[in-house]
Amino acid sequence: MSDILETIAEAAKVRVAKAKEEVSESKIRDLAESMPKGDFPFERALAKPSMSFICECKKASPSKGLIAPDFPYREIAKSYEDAGADAISVLTEPDWFLGSNDYLKEITQVVNIPTLRKDFTVDPYMIYEAKTLGASAVLLICSLLNSGTLEEYIRIAESLGLSALVETHDSDEVKMAKDCGAKILGVNNRNLRTFEVDPTNCLRLRDVAGSDAIFVAESGVKSAADVKALADNKVDAILIGEAVMRAPDKTAFLNELRSLL
Repeated sequence: MSDILETIAEAAKVRVAKAKEEVSESKIRDLAESMPKGDFPFERALAKPSMSFICECKKASPSKGLIAPDFPYREIAKSYEDAGADAISVLTEPDWFLGSNDYLKEITQVVNIPTLRKDFTVDPYMIYEAKTLGASAVLLICSLLNSGTLEEYIRIAESLGLSALVETHDSDEVKMAKDCGAKILGVNNRNLRTFEVDPTNCLRLRDVAGSDAIFVAESGVKSAADVKALADNKVDAILIGEAVMRAPDKTAFLNELRSLL
C-alpha cells in the first residue's frame, strides 16, 4: 500500500470514529436496513449490451490537485444525466478529494440514474452510511482490504440492495475479487502507489477477469479511440473522472467518446 493510500485510509478510520460518536453503528445499521432494498439499479445500468458510462463528480484529487474551483455539483450531476450517463460516481472523501456526504445525498435527490459512493471504505459503517445517503453502490478497494473483509463487505452491501464495485489493479487483486464473489469488477489504470496512469492496464487484465463479472475500466479514458479499444476488448463500462469534469459541454464530450462504437 502506498504511503498516500495508507494515509487516506487512516484518515477514513478517524472520520468513521467521529461519525459513530454522532450516530451509533447500530442506529445507522437499523436505519439502512429499514430502507427499501431496491433492485440493484447500478448493476443493471452497467449490464446493458452497449458500453456504459459512469461519470464522476470530483472537485479535487491527490494527483491533479484542485480540478473544479467552482463546484456546482447538483448541476454537474444533472448535466451528466442529460448527456446520457448511465451512472454517477460521487466523491465523498473530504481531505484529499474535497468531497462530502452532502454532495452524494443531494445528487441522489436530483437525478434519476444510480449513484456510486466513491470513498475509501474501511469499516462496515460506511456501507450502511452509503445506503442512508441514497447511494446505489459502494466502492471496495482490494488494496485496502484482505479477502475475508472484502467478502464480508460485499455481503453487507448486497444485503442492503447496494452493488459493490470492487476495484483492482493487478492480477492478484483481480483473482482476489473473483474469489470473493465480486459481481462488478473494476480495474484502475492508475497505480495507487505512483499515481501514474497506464490505459492498457485494464486490457492486460481483461482475460484474467473472465466473463463472470461486469468489467469496468477506471481512469485514463480521454478519447473515442480509447473507448473503442476498450469496447473491442469486451469492457462493459468506463468510469471517467477528470476528463469529463473538465469538459465544458458534457453531452458533446460523451457523444464524441461514443462516436466510434
